[in-house]
Amino acid sequence: MQQRNLGGLTVSALGLGCMGMTGVAGLPAMYGVTDEAEAIATVHRAVDLGITLFDTAEVYGPYTNEELLGRALGHRRAGVKIATKFGFTFENGLRGLDSSPAHLRAVCEASLKRLGTDFIDLFYQHRVDPAVPIEDTVGALADLVREGKIGHIGLSEAGAETLRRAAAVHPIAALQSEYSLWEREVEVEILPMCRELGIGFVPYSPLGRGFLAGTAKRAEEYPKDDYRHNDPRFQGANYDANVALLTAVQGVAAAHGASAAQVALAWLLAQGSDIVPIPGSKRRATLEDSAGAATIVLTPEDLDALAAAAVVGGTAGPRYGNPAMLAMLRK
Repeated sequence: MQQRNLGGLTVSALGLGCMGMTGVAGLPAMYGVTDEAEAIATVHRAVDLGITLFDTAEVYGPYTNEELLGRALGHRRAGVKIATKFGFTFENGLRGLDSSPAHLRAVCEASLKRLGTDFIDLFYQHRVDPAVPIEDTVGALADLVREGKIGHIGLSEAGAETLRRAAAVHPIAALQSEYSLWEREVEVEILPMCRELGIGFVPYSPLGRGFLAGTAKRAEEYPKDDYRHNDPRFQGANYDANVALLTAVQGVAAAHGASAAQVALAWLLAQGSDIVPIPGSKRRATLEDSAGAATIVLTPEDLDALAAAAVVGGTAGPRYGNPAMLAMLRK
């Protein structure tokens, strides 16, 4: 697979988001039933396909996602890059944020043990902690770089000014934020700031939590413990309005003999060589379909049609139904 550069870290053009393999604190089956054996087989298949970036986090599970990824990679660890995240505190679900230097150092040591490795390639702050100056957090991360515990520093859902302040302390390799045809608002300020500062961009939920793959159902058709049951964009009139975007994606896909998911990912790849999407997969079939996006070349007409169907801010419904989650975005 083609390689790309994230602020000095070389990885495959597509990564693998591992969150769905275990869910998140409070949502053990966030996107449906999990199967550990299939999840491990999916990690193995990703390596076979040339995928080298694997994305996890302490809060996924919590803890069990890192453990699963560590077991799955095993002797293949040397050929891949592991990205994980710190910054939440939790007990019987999420409790709050903590990006203090002491806390992030403790999380790093615990994550290293769970992953079965002595080095984290990319260590992200999962959400900006308003109680801790970003300069203090990045300074502590820089210490971990110097100690050889981590290779590169990342931020997730940080705003433009936070990125500038962070980069003044130490180079930031990557920003991870939601970005897709479904969610384009990062194009206004945040993506330009990343490019000004030489920061790579890692889109999470690049398929709009499955909506852009064309397999999503209405919110009420999912179990109550499935994240999509409470996603405003899957509900009622919002769902109906968002089908127009999916129809445009499917039209381009039909012209290429591709899947809708492949076209949605190919669109992201076409937005710049500094962009590395991490579609989430917990099964080999969906992984293999997503990986096929790397071979699709969209025409200028395709890109124009997709952009017209997915204007910035045009998706119906807010990103999160939980006000607390919305409050942590792009700070």
